[in-house]
Amino acid sequence: MKVAALYDVHGMPWTLEAALADVDDADEIVFGGDLLGGPYPERVVELARSVDARFVRGNSEREPSERDRERVPAEQLAWLAGLPLTESLDEVLYCHAAPGDDLPITTIFTPDETLLERFGSGTVVIGHTHHQFDRRLGDLRVVNAGSLGMPYEGEVAAFWALLVDGEPQFRSTPFDVERAIREIEASGWPTGPEFVAENLRSAVRREEAAAQLEGA
Repeated sequence: MKVAALYDVHGMPWTLEAALADVDDADEIVFGGDLLGGPYPERVVELARSVDARFVRGNSEREPSERDRERVPAEQLAWLAGLPLTESLDEVLYCHAAPGDDLPITTIFTPDETLLERFGSGTVVIGHTHHQFDRRLGDLRVVNAGSLGMPYEGEVAAFWALLVDGEPQFRSTPFDVERAIREIEASGWPTGPEFVAENLRSAVRREEAAAQLEGA
């Protein structure tokens, strides 16, 4: 079975469009939370719901921002808030940050003992911290699928994972960056100028982001 794990879109429809065009051979699609929290959340939710997929809830769906509440219809917000915290496919568990909590920070620097306490055993695919990694500790394997909309990878692209019979393959898909910049600048998104400067005209490195997240 091929499962496309698409996480942390954060209101970026251009990256989601590009990724969906790149996963056409997947048997299943799992959206791993945080569709909301960006410039065009309504477009992202509509596009995500237009495909046959499974969904887990992220912290952005549990606590939508004021912009999300203004732009996304109430029915869709209610649907998002009611999504499960986990999905299981092909002996792999998919969740946003941890199986019972959508907020824990797990990075390339998180101590081994924390991972074992947080996830137990088996293969778990997470997101939330926006950088890809594959960490193995005995019977535990924690895979971060990366982020479509706000990746910390040192490269401007949409980052996701394809799991083939439970084995992860990290992917990145280019998208129309100039179009995204133009539309974000026209969106009225308050943090748009800062986001364009830091995430589209340049790229955050995973080591830098992980260190900041662990110190937060």
